[in-house]
Amino acid sequence: MEGNNNNTLLFLLLAISFSFSFTLSSTTTTTHPQTQTQTQTLSIRSLPNPSTLTWPESEQESLSIPESVDPIEQESLSLQLHHIDTLSSDKTPQQLFHLRLQRDAARVESFATALNKTRPHRSATGFSSSIVSGLSQGSGEYFTRIGVGTPARYVFMVLDTGSDVVWLQCAPCRKCYSQADPVFDPTKSRSYAGIPCGAPLCRRLDTAGCNTKTKVCQYQVSYGDGSFTFGDFSTETLTFRKTRVARVALGCGHDNEGLFVGAAGLLGLGRGRLSFPVQTGRRFNQKFSYCLVDRSATSKPSSVVFGDSAVSRTARFTPLLKNPKLDTFYYVGLLGISVGGAPVRGVSASLFKLDTAGNGGVIIDSGTSVTRLTRPAYIALRDAFRLGATHLKKAPEFSLFDTCFDLSGLTEVKVPTLVLHFQGADVSLPAQNYLIPVDNSGSFCFAFAGTMSGLSIIGNIQQQGFRVSYDLATSRVGFAPKGCE
Repeated sequence: MEGNNNNTLLFLLLAISFSFSFTLSSTTTTTHPQTQTQTQTLSIRSLPNPSTLTWPESEQESLSIPESVDPIEQESLSLQLHHIDTLSSDKTPQQLFHLRLQRDAARVESFATALNKTRPHRSATGFSSSIVSGLSQGSGEYFTRIGVGTPARYVFMVLDTGSDVVWLQCAPCRKCYSQADPVFDPTKSRSYAGIPCGAPLCRRLDTAGCNTKTKVCQYQVSYGDGSFTFGDFSTETLTFRKTRVARVALGCGHDNEGLFVGAAGLLGLGRGRLSFPVQTGRRFNQKFSYCLVDRSATSKPSSVVFGDSAVSRTARFTPLLKNPKLDTFYYVGLLGISVGGAPVRGVSASLFKLDTAGNGGVIIDSGTSVTRLTRPAYIALRDAFRLGATHLKKAPEFSLFDTCFDLSGLTEVKVPTLVLHFQGADVSLPAQNYLIPVDNSGSFCFAFAGTMSGLSIIGNIQQQGFRVSYDLATSRVGFAPKGCE
C-alpha cells in the first residue's frame, strides 16, 4: 500500500509541476518581443534654417559651353536640386514652414480641380476656357539651374512630377511675376523656333490657340487658384551642365500671372505627352529619378538623374497604374499600412482603388509635402499611431496636423515603425519621414493628413532619403532607401 501511495504522490507532484510549467510557458509566449510594438529612434531636430545656394562650377552662368558640342546620346545626366525655400532666405524657419503648408493646401486643391474638370474645346484663334494643370501656383518645391537657348542663359526652373508642359517667362512680357534671373529673350537665341499652328507638336497640347498674324501655335496652362501662363509654343535647346538637349517643346510665356516663387519657369516631369521625360524618352531611355534630402538633418543637396543610372539596383518596384481621365500623374497601388509591426485595421486596398472613371487612387508626387490619405484610411492610421505613441507627451494641434507631441528637452525618442505596403514593394519609412518639427520649441507632428477627396497623395516628406526611380519604359516606380548617399 505504501508503494502505491508513493506512486500516487509522485504522479500528483508531476502533474502539478507540468501544470505550473505550462502556465509559465503560456505567459512567456504572450509577452514575446515579436508581439510588442516595433519602434525606431527619432532624433530631435529643429526646423531647418534657410540655406545659401551653392552650385557646381559647371552650372554657373560664367561657364562657356562650345557651340560645336554635338548633342550625342547620353547614358545619364545628374543635377543638383534645391528646395524653393532657399530663394526666400529673408524669412524665418517658422514663416517658411507656414508658407510651405499654404502652398501644399493650394496644390492639393488644384489636383482635385484638375481631376474634376473636363478638357476645354479647341479654338482656332484662342482659348474658349482655361486649361487646368496638375500644378498649383508656386508649389513645385524643388528647382535646379538650367541653361536656355543658344548661347545658354541660366535660369532657375522648378522640376515637378505633377505637371507636363515645360515653360518659362519670355520677353516681351505683357505681364510677368518677379523672378531671380533676367527674363529670357527668345530673339537673342539662335536655337529658338516657334511651332506652326498645324504642327503635330501643337496638336499634342490639350487645347491650342493660333496667333493669326505669326501663324505660331499658342499654349495656355491654368492652375487651380486662377493663376496661369500664356504665350507661344516653341522649341528650344536646354543645357544641363555640359549636356545639351535640342528641340525641346516648351511654352514661351508672355503673360504669366500668379505667385510663382522666384523661378523662371517649370520643367514638367509628369507622364503626359509633352513632359520632359516623355519628350526625351529615346535619349534617356525613359528613366529618371530623384532623391530629396531631409533639410533639417543635412546640408547635402538633393539631386535628379536622367538615364539608365537613374534606376537604383537596390530599389523595390511597384507597377504604375493608368488613369483613363488624366495621364499626368504617377498612380500606384497602395495595399495597406503597418504601424509598430502590425497591419492597421481599417486600411485596405479598396480605400485606394482607382476606378475606370478615373476617381480615387494614389499618386506619388514630388511637389506635395504632406501625404494625404482618403479620410477613413487616415483616421485608422492616426488612431493606430496614437495607440503606439501613448508614452509621448501630447501637444496641441497645429495647422492641418491633429496629432502632435511635445518633445522639448529631449534628444531622441522611440516611435512606432511605419511601413507603406505597395503592390510588390514594402517601403519602411525612417522616423523623421513621419514625425516632423513644426516649430523650434520641440513640437513635433504626425506628417499625414486626411482628405475628403478620393485622391490620396504620397508627399515628399515621406519620400525623403529614398532614391525614387521612374522607369516609364517598363511602367514602374521604385524606392531605394538611403539613396542620397
